[in-house]
Amino acid sequence: MRVDEFDFELPAELIAQKPLEARDASRLLVVHREDGRREDRHFSDIVEYLEPGDVLVVNDSRVLPARLWGRNKQRSGPVEILLLRPYGEGLWEVLVRPGKKAKPGAEIEFSPRLSCRVMETTASGGRLVRFEFEGDFDAILTELGETPLPPYIHEKLDDPERYQTVYAKHSGSVAAPTAGLHFTPELLAAIRSRGVAVAPLTLHVGLGTFRPVQAENVEDHVMHEEFFELSPESADLINTRRAAGGRVVAVGTTSVRVLETAAGDNGTVQPGSGWTSIFIYPGYQFKAVDALVTNFHLPKSSLLMLVSAFAGRETIMRAYEHAIAERYRFFSFGDSMLLL
Repeated sequence: MRVDEFDFELPAELIAQKPLEARDASRLLVVHREDGRREDRHFSDIVEYLEPGDVLVVNDSRVLPARLWGRNKQRSGPVEILLLRPYGEGLWEVLVRPGKKAKPGAEIEFSPRLSCRVMETTASGGRLVRFEFEGDFDAILTELGETPLPPYIHEKLDDPERYQTVYAKHSGSVAAPTAGLHFTPELLAAIRSRGVAVAPLTLHVGLGTFRPVQAENVEDHVMHEEFFELSPESADLINTRRAAGGRVVAVGTTSVRVLETAAGDNGTVQPGSGWTSIFIYPGYQFKAVDALVTNFHLPKSSLLMLVSAFAGRETIMRAYEHAIAERYRFFSFGDSMLLL
């Protein structure tokens, strides 16, 4: 299967640069997989499509203030670092700009309390660095760091919390699980009052989520790894609801990746944690997901391939054509889809 089959033309003005004032005021394109039927709704209407006994699975990962600005102690000029992945004991994989100022052995200072030494260059062109700090690393990062926004967003965000879900809890992502940005506490309360359970899990979103697939053939793509955790309580809730006939409604492709990683052939999910590099594209047989809430994704991305696997490539590409014609807003701060 060729990657070009997942390409589409998107007018630049449809790439949302800022969130709407009200999270749940975004539009919702409801797509019925069985017959391809579409409905144009608003996100707050999602309650109407959820049934008592369903379980809504959300990713409670919180975006790190992962962008740091420092200076190379040996060379002048600013250095930008983006945290990607922790390895323990102060070690992190990072991206550095400009890379020429971050050769192995270089020392980068961010403040009198925080600095790092470049240990080595990684296979992907990043750097492995060891941080040295005084006090609590997370607190220092919160003080000095900046929440990174996707490269297609060119406007500064007035309120960084708008790039966090209202249920964000566990820090570790470098990008938000954006399908969840539409939920408000009031909407979640209405969903629960309808008899729908809400089960959290965690997947820390990596930078690879923004990268288009570079291979010519889908099957040749090597998927990036992301850390996940599914608690025994959430696993039990998901399994109990599904066994009783309820649907598992995944919020976002990140929740799908955890559920399908944790699921056995019979659809039962097992609690646990670790790294997943699951790559879901058309032909994949889903085991644990019955419905999906998702934003509109980048052309040629692994995320577009995942939703195409779930609803069918032709159904998704026609839905995208409809969304463009109807002037839906795309990507992180854009509108949403509900695939039933």
